[in-house]
Amino acid sequence: DLVVAAGDTVATVQGDTSLVTTGDPVAIMCTGDWAAVDREQGYVRALLPRRTAFVRSTSSKRSEGQILAANVDHAVIAVPLTGELDLGRIERFLALAWESGATPLVVLTKADLVTDPAVLDHLVADTEGAAPGVLVLAVSAETGLGVDVLGAVLTGGTAVLLGQSGAGKSTLANALFGAAAQHVQTIRDRDGKGRHTTTTRNLLPLPHGGVLIDTPGLRGVGLWDAGNGVAQVFAEVEELAEECRFHDCGHVAEPGCAVLAAVDSGALPERRLASYR
Repeated sequence: DLVVAAGDTVATVQGDTSLVTTGDPVAIMCTGDWAAVDREQGYVRALLPRRTAFVRSTSSKRSEGQILAANVDHAVIAVPLTGELDLGRIERFLALAWESGATPLVVLTKADLVTDPAVLDHLVADTEGAAPGVLVLAVSAETGLGVDVLGAVLTGGTAVLLGQSGAGKSTLANALFGAAAQHVQTIRDRDGKGRHTTTTRNLLPLPHGGVLIDTPGLRGVGLWDAGNGVAQVFAEVEELAEECRFHDCGHVAEPGCAVLAAVDSGALPERRLASYR
């Protein structure tokens, strides 16, 4: 399906993509792509160059990438507060987002389940520690907490919702729209598990401008050619590494390692170094 705009009219049409289909799984047409469409013949004639591209490694043993979304301005990483925060998973999502060229933000969903404000502030602070320079919002679709702020951030651009199954992405999408744009299913609050609700990637126009791409839950966050993204997530580790005695320091047991010295002094959390490795 393709969304076609002509003046003030927007329509959804179907088009044959065989002319732009290649054997490259990263170059395949995906949600967020812009295309030149021959409506009379019903063909997609060309894909426009991408500004940004979300690519993760496939679950197969082959070394290849899988395109998730294209031309995205904001990557909304949804993390449910239904259990212990997996900061390592958040860091992998952030690396994926930074590598794509989009600007990430982390949304802690189902914040209404955390009844103690001090605990919620602590969870936000922990997440900010794993996401330096990234906006972190606590959001509840149930109470409306943070939804207006998130909507204002996303206005006017293209955003993609990323997260594991049960993160509340479709419920959050409905809160942003103020209507049931996406079907949702009940997830067990005790462990956050349930059946996948979103099984396809959907491009939905936001009421105040911009569009939102809702994606199926990702069980794994495999990084594919994401060296720059990892460096941006762990910028403080990279900066410390420049002060190491050896340029190829592995930050394990080498003498003169500035990274290990920072861990010993408490300036760098040991968890961050382990996640970086």
